[in-house]
Amino acid sequence: MSDPMRIRAQAAGGNATIRVLMSHEMESGQRKDPNGKTIPAWHIQDVTASLNGKPVLTAEWGPAVSKNPYLQFTIKGAKAGDKVAITWRDNKGESRTDEATVS
Repeated sequence: MSDPMRIRAQAAGGNATIRVLMSHEMESGQRKDPNGKTIPAWHIQDVTASLNGKPVLTAEWGPAVSKNPYLQFTIKGAKAGDKVAITWRDNKGESRTDEATVS
């Protein structure tokens, strides 16, 4: 999992809109390979977001989420210069954290 997340954080009117594109294959565990063997499940389970180190969002995902998922949400009270950090953890224990500054 070497590809970073793409995070855009834009402030407007006392809120910030956060857009995140996560690189992950997201296998459901129901597809089969060319030999007929089931491809094991591999998907993001937990997503968290924090603003200046304080949690603002937690989500539990499952195998139905698409490959390279996109997430968008709004944070009330965020302003330009604030730091937004996004972390995900998958069902194999891998995790990724990336950060962006609200502009």
